[in-house]
This record gives sequence, structure tokens and C-alpha cells, in this order.
Amino acid sequence: MPNLHELEAAIPVAPLKLIVLDSAARLGNQINNYLVGFRRDIKNIAKNDPAFEGYVSDNYIVDSTCYRFGTGEAKAVISESVRGKDLFILVDVCNHSISYTMNGYTNYKSPDDHYQDLKRVIAAVNGKAHRVNVIMPFLYEGRQHKRSGRESLDCAYAIEELANMGVNNFITFDAHDPRVQNAEPLRGFDNITPPVQFMKALLRAKEDLIIDKDHLIVISPDEGALDRAVYFANVLGVDTGMFYKRRDYSKIVNGKNPIVAHEFLGDNIDGKDVIIMDDMISSGGSMIDTARQLKEMNANRVFICATFGLFTDGLAKFDEAYEKCYFDKIVTTNLTYQLPELKERPYYVEADMSKLIASIIDFMNHDSSMSNVYTSTEKIHQILDAYNRREDLSQHHL
Repeated sequence: MPNLHELEAAIPVAPLKLIVLDSAARLGNQINNYLVGFRRDIKNIAKNDPAFEGYVSDNYIVDSTCYRFGTGEAKAVISESVRGKDLFILVDVCNHSISYTMNGYTNYKSPDDHYQDLKRVIAAVNGKAHRVNVIMPFLYEGRQHKRSGRESLDCAYAIEELANMGVNNFITFDAHDPRVQNAEPLRGFDNITPPVQFMKALLRAKEDLIIDKDHLIVISPDEGALDRAVYFANVLGVDTGMFYKRRDYSKIVNGKNPIVAHEFLGDNIDGKDVIIMDDMISSGGSMIDTARQLKEMNANRVFICATFGLFTDGLAKFDEAYEKCYFDKIVTTNLTYQLPELKERPYYVEADMSKLIASIIDFMNHDSSMSNVYTSTEKIHQILDAYNRREDLSQHHL
């Protein structure tokens, strides 16, 4: 955990508590375990002060539930006091595995259902908690972030709605377009990217990677992901390239102009390892086509790194692409629900984000600078130095 000396001298703004919705139970438990360890080991001035009772605890998760009536309606119930607490509410709007019964039928919660449950929890604690912070790793309706013609502007409206309900800070990861935070300029909005965790996961999975411009290149699969690819390439000291999607603007299919082809712009990749950087894998068709073209261009190995592995059409097409050697590894985070069978795939690598989120919560609870947590450049350089010294990255403190 970084810059502990700042936390040792800082006072928490209020007693820390987490509310973990059922959609994020697994991630929430991991975060809680890290927080318990952080608070137990740190030498903070508030640790033994009676005025800060509860600073050290065996559990920071509040007992809470969203109950469903037989009609499918719901209510949030908080079963312990949250008065005066600094609350962090964790929700995964992409978890499609949570079921409930409505009129005798089994339904599975959609992103809309998870968003409504979040609002119910906020309504239950508002006016009682000292501060309400929402951790929403996948930003609800983040892909509907701009308006073209007669369209709804869902993401901006959701942020504005939550702010009006009393949310003080929004914490999200790799927003599809971080400019959507302009919908509520008077609230805290932290958009965090996971290149450090990608690098650690990839280097643990492939110990023979050579990080230099003669052996490695970072590729953006489209124009939207170019910024993150350029940053990652610059930090690693390697070249970058980009595919752009050539579309047929005379047609509209499922609300979008269909992609005709992926065209490559960049340097020669012959014999090089390739890292493809993107914010999400949805159905995966474009990503697989990008990987296929890279292999046809004689790339050595292809590694796909995406913050959110949604796999909305299942894993069959990825299994087939792996058998055809289109790619070598897929790295995604545990920020959203993961298909149980995904972890069994030989090509899958998980980048664990729970320690980072616990650090974010701890620093924010002390009102300490967030740059201590997610300034990535120096951390990536430290990881590369440790990798070149052949140290065990799983034991690395970052």
C-alpha cells in the first residue's frame, strides 16, 4: 500500500463503513479483508484513541439487504446504524447472475435493476450517513454517454440523479468516456485505470516477455482506446499502433452503423509481441478480428488486456479463436461479474483490483490525496525493475 506515512498522520473524516450490494458480494468481501489488514497493521494516531472507536475492526461491511416482493418490487433495509458514518456503497451493474421471483417466474437482475437497488440503498441511508460515496466500477449506461439526434443521455442523467440524492463522490474505473463527469461538476468523480494491475498480471503469466521497442508493441483496437494505448506504450518505452473501424454509414443495424473492416495504422509488427488495450470486451467479435489480423501480419504473440470482461455472447468464439492461435492470453479485472467457466480457460488471466479499491477507500476516508493511490507511471517502472530482477511480483507491495 503506497505512502503509508500520510495515512499515519491523517484523521478519518468519519467512521468507515461499506455497503456491499449482492451484485458485488465477492469483490466486496475481498476489499473488506484488505481494509481489516490495513487498519490492523497501520500506526495511525487514531488507532488507540477512544474518540475514534471502530477505526480498527474485524468487519466494515454493514448488514443490509434489498428484499423483493412477489410482484417484483423491492425495498432496501439497513439492519444497523449508519448515522455519522463515511459510507462507501459498492455495486456491480453488470452482474447478470442474481435472480429473483416475480409473479412465480424467475427473473435475473439487469443493469437497470442493480441501479434501482443502488438508489434504494442511498434513499435508506441519506440524511443519516456523514458522507455517501458510490463505487461503481462499470459506470451505469457508460456507453450511452453522448447524444446524436433524438436519443436519451442515460449516463449523464444517472450521475445527476445520484448527485441530487446526496452522493458526494463517484468512483469508477476506465469510464468509456470520462468527460461524462461534466454532468455533475460539483461532485467528486474519480476515474481510475488499471495499467499497473494489467502489467503485474501479464508479467506473472508470461515470464519471458521482453519489454522494449524491438520485441513489444501496444495496439489500440479502435480510435476510442487510443489514449490508454499511447499512455501504456510511452510508459513501457515501446511503439504503438491503432486499428480504426471502417463503417458503412448508409445502414443502421441495432442502432449503429455496421463495421465493414478493421484497418491498421502503425509500424511493422513482424515478430513482435503485441498487447491490445481496451476498456471492455463485450461480445468480443471486434477484438477477435483484431487479434486475427495481427497474427496474419506475423505478430509473435497477442495479449488482450481489457478492464471489463463482459463476454455477452459467451466464450465459444474465444475458445475457437484460441484454438486457431489468434491470441495467447486475455487479461481482465475482477471489477465485474466473471463467468464461472472463464477462470477454467487456459488463456484467461485475472487482474485483481480489490487491494487497489481498498487503498482508494482508505485514503479517501482520511481525505488524503488520491494521487498517492493511482499515479501509475512510477509504479509500472517499479514493477518492470522488479520483473527484470526476477523478483516475485505476487509479493510486490504495489
